[in-house]
Amino acid sequence: MSEILCEWLNQEVKTSQTVSPKSFAKAFSSGYLIGEVLHKFELQDDFSEFSQSSVSSAKLNNFSRLEPTLHLLGVQFDQKVASNIITEKPGAATKLLYQLYTALQKKKKSGLTGAEMQTMQPLSTMRLQNMKSEAFRDRLRNLIPRQTDFNLMRVTHKFQEKYVHMKEDVVRMQSEKLEKFQKLKEQQRCFNIEKQRMSRRRQNEIMAKIQAAIIQIPKPTSNRTLKAIEAQKMMKKKREAEDVANEIMEFEALLKKDLQAKESTPKASLDTAAQTTADLLSTYSDDDYIKKIQKRLKEDAFAREQREKRRRRLLMDQLIAHEAQEEAYREEQLINRLMRQSQQERRIAVQLMHVRHEKEVLWQNRIFREKQYEERRLKDFQDALDREGALARQAKLEFEEQAIREREVHEHIAVERAQALYQKHYLACAEILDQILDLSTKVAEYRLLTNNLIPHKIMHDWKELFFHGKPIYEQASIKDLPAKPSAEQITEMEKRDLLDNNDYEEYKV
Repeated sequence: MSEILCEWLNQEVKTSQTVSPKSFAKAFSSGYLIGEVLHKFELQDDFSEFSQSSVSSAKLNNFSRLEPTLHLLGVQFDQKVASNIITEKPGAATKLLYQLYTALQKKKKSGLTGAEMQTMQPLSTMRLQNMKSEAFRDRLRNLIPRQTDFNLMRVTHKFQEKYVHMKEDVVRMQSEKLEKFQKLKEQQRCFNIEKQRMSRRRQNEIMAKIQAAIIQIPKPTSNRTLKAIEAQKMMKKKREAEDVANEIMEFEALLKKDLQAKESTPKASLDTAAQTTADLLSTYSDDDYIKKIQKRLKEDAFAREQREKRRRRLLMDQLIAHEAQEEAYREEQLINRLMRQSQQERRIAVQLMHVRHEKEVLWQNRIFREKQYEERRLKDFQDALDREGALARQAKLEFEEQAIREREVHEHIAVERAQALYQKHYLACAEILDQILDLSTKVAEYRLLTNNLIPHKIMHDWKELFFHGKPIYEQASIKDLPAKPSAEQITEMEKRDLLDNNDYEEYKV
């Protein structure tokens, strides 16, 4: 239905504002477009008095001017329908526009103008419609909230929407922070697992290197001790052999000196010696003596050879013992050095493992402390959010209670105002009805007495009294007025003064 009405308004009627189904209620909430539609069909002559403003006074003026025209077309329109359209109640504007569309189509088929439709109505109906229009305006004024109330409602609605948006933003931020924290926690957990795995791997590699660097040095056996004892014996023999060798060398040196001394003697002495030798040879030329000398020479040569062999053997034994001793000393120094180095490496490895263990403990403690700090921060943040939420809920409850109290006060004031207005209208209507009845009965009585002949002067006086709200019948006598006249007497005096003034005005004319 909304699409059909929008098409009719935009294409056939061609309103000043394009209407869509989404903005249908808001477009007709001020009543300006309804007046424009009626003006297009020559039914709203006072369209220039309409206002496009969205304030309550402009809406009241527009709908007050629309009410007689809509009733003229036979459209069901009262203060409730107007209030629903003003407050943009869904379906209210659509229903009214559909009824208006149907009435305008009927009017178009009949071919009557707005002036002709008004002249066709009875005079009493027109007067009654004017009175209804005034009553409609007063009731609509009571139903439509004041502009200040409407602004307050808009501000309240705006802040409520802002509160809802803020609440949604807070919930979204909390969810994002929670997701971010969970993601960061998962990344930290993966990082810790990877770091622990890498540290464990490095520790295993270091332990493997340490195990590979450890040299298993066997304990010295009893053979090693016997060798040391034999080496000491060899050293002792070596020293003895050196002493013997030194003595032999000294003896050989003395022999060399003797031979050199002999060789340095002159040739004369040699000749003398040769002659002496020849004499001796000639003297001792027997075979025994020669054999003895040869034997002695052989023995001396053999002794020298044996002595040289012993000396060389002794020197070789001393050299072998010295080399064995040097080798044993080098082995002992190497073993001591290796032992000392391996022990130091072990000690350093143990210290390194201890330091790494302390570092691992410190790292774990740091992670645990950071985790405690993070949990504390999250707890503080959650407490702050809970506290802000509690304060917001408390403020909302207080605002709702304040709004309820203000609404109750407003409703109470509106009820009192409506009651006072109703009482005022009721008394005014009762007074007018009483005056009408008094005038009717007075006219009927006079016509009955005078055969439907009422003098103009008397009728004029009665009308003046009726128009000024004065009773036609006499309320009290004013012949003998006391010092403090009653209300009825005062009314009678005012009636007399009014009639005297009218007579004086007619006399002047």
